[in-house]
Amino acid sequence: MNRGQPLLLKRQVVLSGDSITSAASSFDQETAKPAVSIHLGGGGEALFTQITRQNIGHPLAIVYVESKIENQTTRRDERVISVAVINSALGNQFQITGLGVEEAKDLALLLRAGALPTVIYPIEERMVGPSLGQENIHRGIVSLAVGMGLILTLMAVYYRLFGWVANMALLLNLIFLVAVLSILGATLTLPGIAGIVLTVGMAVDANVLIYERIREELRAGFSPQAAIYAGYERAFATIIDANVTTLIVGVVLFCIGTGPVKGFAVTLCLGLMTSMLTAVTYSRAMVNLIYGRRQVKQLSIGI
Repeated sequence: MNRGQPLLLKRQVVLSGDSITSAASSFDQETAKPAVSIHLGGGGEALFTQITRQNIGHPLAIVYVESKIENQTTRRDERVISVAVINSALGNQFQITGLGVEEAKDLALLLRAGALPTVIYPIEERMVGPSLGQENIHRGIVSLAVGMGLILTLMAVYYRLFGWVANMALLLNLIFLVAVLSILGATLTLPGIAGIVLTVGMAVDANVLIYERIREELRAGFSPQAAIYAGYERAFATIIDANVTTLIVGVVLFCIGTGPVKGFAVTLCLGLMTSMLTAVTYSRAMVNLIYGRRQVKQLSIGI
């Protein structure tokens, strides 16, 4: 297209931008009108002279080619930026006339952009080893261990025997999560560690919901066995709602995210599924094993 008009071009490329040594906007000495002065080099002058001699009176199009990377694929855009009629055989120096002042400047700029390669000279070069990433992973694991230690201590002190049940469920949750990640061949990264830490918090949150519900039932006058049953049953819907909502967010992050975001989403989703399994199934089985057949008047479930 040239100024909105369709053009039929031959596929033969007469000259590439590598043969242009300079292009500048100027004024024609005879007509004093704007023009673009072009100088050729690189051995293409003879061929260009021959082609233009054979096509005097015919139009010659200049096509600007631009390559763009979109969605991991390279797209090639071709745009006609000038069409001029060949008036005579052209050598290594010639002019393009019939342009306005701004058109001449723009055309010269585009010709220079495609003609003058930029040589890159390295000023400084540094080699970065894997120590930085290893240090970050180490810090992430340390933070996970410290967080786990604080959570285990708090649960054991505050919820007593039930806290120890929650701690065992939490450790089992981590074992399941690491096992699944190992089976999938996942690489442990900082976002992945962040997902594991968040999983630990949500697993503890599920146990806290259950235990607080049991304490409410005890204060309402229920027997220990009835309070345990009602606590797990009535907290189950809340736990499922909270985890499913977060699971949807994790799936969305995995679908639209890239790289580290996907790593975080994978550990988050897997951790949510394992935490629901251990917090509801394993925890309830352990509590029923301890208190199911015992006739007790009170539960060791808090300070």
